[in-house]
Amino acid sequence: MLGRAWNFDPLMTLKLICNLRGVRGTGKSDKEGFYTAAFWLHDHHPKTLACNLDSFVNFGYFKDLPEILYRMLEGYTVRQVQKHDWLMRKQGKFRKGSRCYSKKQKVEKSKPTGAKNPNLEKAKARDLRKEKKISMAKKVIERYSRDPDFRFLFECVSDLFAACLKSDMEFLKSNETRKIGLAAKWCPSIDSSFDKSTLLCESISRKIFSRENYPEYEGIDEEHYAYRVRDRLRKDVLVPLRKVLELPEVYIGANKWDSIPYNRVASIAMKFYKEKFLKHDKDRFSKYLEDVKAGKSTIAAGALLPHEIIAELNKADDEQVEQVAELQWQRMVNDLLQKGKLRNCMAVSDVSGSMHGIPMEVSVALGVLVSDLSEKPWKGKLITFSESPKLILVEGENLKEKTEFVRDMEWGGNTDFQKVFDLILKVAVEGNLKPEQIIKRLFVFSDMEFDQASMSPWETDYDVIVKKFTQRGYGDVIPQIVFWNLRHSRATPVPATQKGVALVSGFSKNLLKMFLDEDGDINPLLLWKLLFLVRSIRNWLYLIDRRMKFLCLFQIFIKRNKVLLFHFSFCFQICIYFSFCC
Repeated sequence: MLGRAWNFDPLMTLKLICNLRGVRGTGKSDKEGFYTAAFWLHDHHPKTLACNLDSFVNFGYFKDLPEILYRMLEGYTVRQVQKHDWLMRKQGKFRKGSRCYSKKQKVEKSKPTGAKNPNLEKAKARDLRKEKKISMAKKVIERYSRDPDFRFLFECVSDLFAACLKSDMEFLKSNETRKIGLAAKWCPSIDSSFDKSTLLCESISRKIFSRENYPEYEGIDEEHYAYRVRDRLRKDVLVPLRKVLELPEVYIGANKWDSIPYNRVASIAMKFYKEKFLKHDKDRFSKYLEDVKAGKSTIAAGALLPHEIIAELNKADDEQVEQVAELQWQRMVNDLLQKGKLRNCMAVSDVSGSMHGIPMEVSVALGVLVSDLSEKPWKGKLITFSESPKLILVEGENLKEKTEFVRDMEWGGNTDFQKVFDLILKVAVEGNLKPEQIIKRLFVFSDMEFDQASMSPWETDYDVIVKKFTQRGYGDVIPQIVFWNLRHSRATPVPATQKGVALVSGFSKNLLKMFLDEDGDINPLLLWKLLFLVRSIRNWLYLIDRRMKFLCLFQIFIKRNKVLLFHFSFCFQICIYFSFCC
């Protein structure tokens, strides 16, 4: 598949590989898919992979680079094997807890065994670790020596880390700490597993503290030089930069729980570490949560999506863990309110028996979110997915109670959209609402196709709806339906030109983020534009084809939905300027 795509359009294929990795709303966030594509690039166009590492980092994160090197050394499927082994060990521990296994162990323990020397056992374990470390180092050196493509990739990875770390150190010296990136966070620590398996730290430290720029290293032997610059990388670069970044991992690793600045903890880190914070620093963390609740402090929620927050409620067995999710939800709602997102909207949430897993979580989460963001008289209300739909007020004092209420709403096999619009029109007429107060969009979150969810043909329903709204003076403000099938289907979608309806099929984090960023205005043309424009690719992209022996440098400038593409061919030494639309 990748080969055929590359033969058709290499640049577009490279864009789509970036889109595959993209996090933070820039792509599909498919890490494993991206790694597979990266290995294909290395096998067929290794220079293209190596020369685009900085672009890949912008779409993913720095940790992707040592991970790619590690998998190339240990095998592309090494993580799958490790996961399988871990599951087998976990199952083994479970079996050890069984009654039969316990009896067998008692019998074996009753047999006389020779006394073990603890010091001897420790020495053996130490020798095994040393042998393993030497074996991994030999593997890297051997691959580096015989494989020029791997050697070039390895040097590009260490070059990028070294350049970013040196740049960040300059920012640190000039007190421009806000410009410091995350290279220090993801650079392998000295003697970490990544360092032992890739030897990256030595390569990075040699480039930062080269003999040419640091005369104090002239004349000393290579082994001593490597030791000193590695130690200096840790002391003079990684430690100060990580301290400025105030990463929770730094405090956790040093067992300084009482020094963690909780208001600086990122949303994803808070999601993973909140139980540990409560275990090791309960008083301070509880006080921090109270301060957030009182408005005296802040909590991050930017990288979390609505369904991810409510998923934490289901796993929580502690009141304060639930409070973290509650506060992150409030932060997300407040941020969206300040941006004016989803103000005049209404949701129809399908919570029927067929809904389970992520579609159910998303339907509930977005239903509650839309009700929280709506303005009066729609605020706090939802419409049930039923043959006899009802406009109901979401009950509950907190997020957990609200989500449980929505899950327990009545539901049916499909819904009557005429009756749904009748409910909206009734509120408008009885409240004597102005046209601008009518909801702009009606979101339907389900796992069904639009034609399956509707009790009658949409064209017939829509004609009746238009007639009713026009008679009441609201003919120009008929709400648009955005029907989101949260479970991927191959059924025929509603045409892009279908009046009054926009249909979205399938679910991804990127699609949900686009939904929030674009104020719920999702349509086929927007999806097409965002997919192929790939607005985040603003730096140099390199395409290097070994068979044709030429280097193409592409710099993309995005302006007024146009892309200016500079194409330099060193083989023919000509420069072709042209523009095109993605």
